Amino acid sequence: MTRRDGGGSAPGAANVSSRLDEALIEAVFDAGAHIGIVYVLDESRRALRMVSTMGLPVAIARVWARIRTDDPVPISMSVRERRLMWFGDRESLARECPGVSLTLPYPFALATAPLSSGGAVWGGLTLAWPAGHAAGLTARQRKVIEDSCGIMGDLLRRASERGRPITAGDQPRILDPVGAHHRDPRAGPAALRSLDSLPEGYCHLDAEARVAFVTAQGARLLDVSPSELVGRRLAAAVPWLDDPVHEDQYRSAVISHQATRFTARRPDGSHLSLQWYPSVPGMTLRITPAEATPRAPVGDGDRPLRTAGLHEMLHLAVSLARAMSAQDVIDLVADHVVPVYGAQALAILTWESGRMRVVAARGYSRELIEEFDGRPALRQVSPTADHDPAKPSFYATRDELYRAYPDLPDAATMEAWAVLSLVTSGRPIGTCVLAFDRTHRFSGDERAAFTALGGLIAQAFERAWLYDNKHQLAQSMQASLLPHTLPEIPGLEVTARYVPATPGMDIGGDFYDLIRLSDTEAAAVIGDVQGHDMTAAALMGQVRTAIRTHSTTGATCGEVLAHTNRLMAELAPDRFTSCLYLTLDLDRRTACLACAGHPPPLISCPGAPTRVVGLPPGLLLGIDPGAEYTTVDLDLPPGSVLTLYTDGLIEEPGLDLGEAIAGLAARFTPAPHRRLGGLADSLIGPATEERLDDTAVLLLRTAPPA
Repeated sequence: MTRRDGGGSAPGAANVSSRLDEALIEAVFDAGAHIGIVYVLDESRRALRMVSTMGLPVAIARVWARIRTDDPVPISMSVRERRLMWFGDRESLARECPGVSLTLPYPFALATAPLSSGGAVWGGLTLAWPAGHAAGLTARQRKVIEDSCGIMGDLLRRASERGRPITAGDQPRILDPVGAHHRDPRAGPAALRSLDSLPEGYCHLDAEARVAFVTAQGARLLDVSPSELVGRRLAAAVPWLDDPVHEDQYRSAVISHQATRFTARRPDGSHLSLQWYPSVPGMTLRITPAEATPRAPVGDGDRPLRTAGLHEMLHLAVSLARAMSAQDVIDLVADHVVPVYGAQALAILTWESGRMRVVAARGYSRELIEEFDGRPALRQVSPTADHDPAKPSFYATRDELYRAYPDLPDAATMEAWAVLSLVTSGRPIGTCVLAFDRTHRFSGDERAAFTALGGLIAQAFERAWLYDNKHQLAQSMQASLLPHTLPEIPGLEVTARYVPATPGMDIGGDFYDLIRLSDTEAAAVIGDVQGHDMTAAALMGQVRTAIRTHSTTGATCGEVLAHTNRLMAELAPDRFTSCLYLTLDLDRRTACLACAGHPPPLISCPGAPTRVVGLPPGLLLGIDPGAEYTTVDLDLPPGSVLTLYTDGLIEEPGLDLGEAIAGLAARFTPAPHRRLGGLADSLIGPATEERLDDTAVLLLRTAPPA
């Protein structure tokens, strides 16, 4: 086996990396696939990095080298859901992952599975077959995938436990198993002599899409010497083949593993028929003279467009449509542009009162960001008369940049820059800066690609900026409607948590409150207004105010809900609210509870397991103005903990609500000595978790026994 080592793993992990590569090659051949990819989760566990691949040339592999775990991509879905997924054709792929289907518009079947070991997921495996391969995976193929994922998962887990985790390099390793087979050294020259005797020409591309050999007739038909071809990309050695149609046919043969054919026009006007025959890995090109075949012109004048660049930009455009913040925009651009163009750092800058603001960055040090953030905007020295600030600028060396901006801080340590103006609706909204750690002469194709990139980033950034502002305004409004502090009541320990939904979701109507009724009595409430918008947030404030008002009149729990229900039916007859209201008598150590369609609370008593408090569910507030609410009395032994929560804490797609509540009670066992703040944090979970709904938690603990 030969491989292109992308680096990245610790020296002691080299053997494990080799075993991982061998396991991938074995999986591809045993499953009858033609493409295999291994991903590992990075340290943040929020992104998958491609470690190695077989069957994908580097130009295609690098576009998919980094995938976020929340992306709508098959491998991400498999890792998130911890299950094998199968897509038998483009139609099934388009239904689940339209972006992938759009950027890889070729007929192929796909299977993805997580690499699991020790109860944890460490990465993912992707295998591909030609379209029409089968209606589904055979039992043997499933066994191959299961065994391969187990082997790879064990390798990754053991490497991590030894402190030498397998990581991805700057570029994925491109595996070529051909070198693993020992052949008679005379076979190669003999085969080449045999092919040379044929009237048509042949050319073979290796795993990295470089010409491995070409026959004499093939070189003659391409009008280039064999020495100029071998070891180079075909389009680099034969510029007139650097054409979108040609490149697309090659990509189609690679992904679909089916032969493709196209007609190419040589510079002298004659035509060639070119047929791609895929192998695992690599590709054989058959070249024969052909009659002219009319086709639409491609490119602009004598400068053909690059299909690879078009696919990369399309892939990025689809991804940017999902960006919800400025940092999202930077992350997506970094994921899809850095591997292709080799930039090391990106940043989006805006201006505020004549000063620069670093809105988002990737690859820059914190010190450099702080150096630039808040500085007066840099002025370009002596711009030319035809200088257009809306056009991108390119600086191949530090000297070029410093001549244009002599006031640039010395902390700018990169060596080359592309400065893209972000313009929408004819007005500038910011600047995107891409930096390279070595001098970089920008070709015409690169300048055109970066210009298009600036337009995509500008549109995505404007959407993200508007969303950020809207979301911050909504969150500020909701936060202002929730209590800033909870009253201190002797004999009662209280803590609360509110966590908004993951960015991308609108604001919700979750609320809570604690009301002091006397020195020994208190009332607590938690609820959730239907909807995720400003109206829900505003209505939440009205519900909370109504309950607080009625609770101080001496009304019972049921009466407080009944009064609030009638008010809600008048204020917002099309909005409903779930609510749990209770009063506490700390002298008698009892509670009285009433429920309006809200999840039941939990009670945890010292020395006993947590249990769900049985309550009549009651109608949601706002449905029936005449609804009445039954009350339930509950004893509270010393040190008891009452847990009130909204459904955002327990709801999961496909999980029964009753089972979710029972599961919450089973795993929640508050220790008497542990502070309520820590208990609340353990219930909410880590901040990195994706949340589909707002979550509110209110914990109440009576004084422990003397």
